[in-house]
Amino acid sequence: AGATMTFSARKCGVCFQPPSIILIYKDNSRDKTRQRIMPIRNFSTVSDCSRAAEELKNNPRHKAYLEGVSLRQLQKLYILLRGHLKGESLAESLQKFQQEETIDPEEDMNKLDDKELAKRKSIMDELFEKNRKKKDDPDFVYNVEVEFPQDEQLEPCVWDMESDEEI
Repeated sequence: AGATMTFSARKCGVCFQPPSIILIYKDNSRDKTRQRIMPIRNFSTVSDCSRAAEELKNNPRHKAYLEGVSLRQLQKLYILLRGHLKGESLAESLQKFQQEETIDPEEDMNKLDDKELAKRKSIMDELFEKNRKKKDDPDFVYNVEVEFPQDEQLEPCVWDMESDEEI
């Protein structure tokens, strides 16, 4: 597997106010768990979530921290943020995300281009993994209040439970 990662992602979430992606990670060299806040700038209701996710993942300042976070997961957090900016409730955004992630059994896979095909394949792999791991997993997004100094009133963040597995 090559060199071990210095940082292991534990949990990833999105904060709506101020817009930021929050990563709880373990600093393996010091054996400490920390939180990293990555502000989201220039993102609007018309932004492309997959591009935003790729840009964040490849951002030299965050790259090392996000190694253990999948692109799809970051994309999901951006989709939730975009939904929030459009005035959707969390439930609506999640439902849309899940609809986009659902595979239409009637769809003719032969007609898809490579990119779409790869996307379907990763969804299938992921669905398979998810079903294999634990059927009774509660819904994967929930709100966590992190203790902050009183002067920083942060809105509760939305955590993506899929990331909360040992990596």
